[in-house]
Amino acid sequence: MEHTIAAHEEHSGGGVKEIVKVTIILSVLTVVELALGFWMMSMPLESGLRLAVKGAIVILMLAKAFYIVGYFMHLKHEVKNLIMTIVVPLCLFIWFIIAFLYDGNSFKNLRNTYDPYKKEMSTIKVEKKEVKHEEKKTEAAPVEEKKVVE
Repeated sequence: MEHTIAAHEEHSGGGVKEIVKVTIILSVLTVVELALGFWMMSMPLESGLRLAVKGAIVILMLAKAFYIVGYFMHLKHEVKNLIMTIVVPLCLFIWFIIAFLYDGNSFKNLRNTYDPYKKEMSTIKVEKKEVKHEEKKTEAAPVEEKKVVE
């Protein structure tokens, strides 16, 4: 058996060089995300470009999650079955969240459509009545004093 540094690095997954490489990749992804986020803050709210930037940030976050899980949680070198036991439930969980949010939103919209008396308060616009301070004083009835007769 040969115990050399190269054999040990091959067995342990690459050593310091690989960790430095992954750290630099994660740092670059983080800086790009921050730059996109600050750029997005100056865009108009209803812009299609703003939505595209949000999508790019989500893709960059998923790439960072891949590197973190793959290298720092040592799943890059694991057996495929072990990886599938983590990935498949995660995908199902994300699908359930999306399905429940969609279903809840459709229920809210249907309830507002078929039963207008149960309309949610967030969709009803209430007008504010502006009453001036002087008008309030004149509208108030003066209190009369009653004389007590003995």
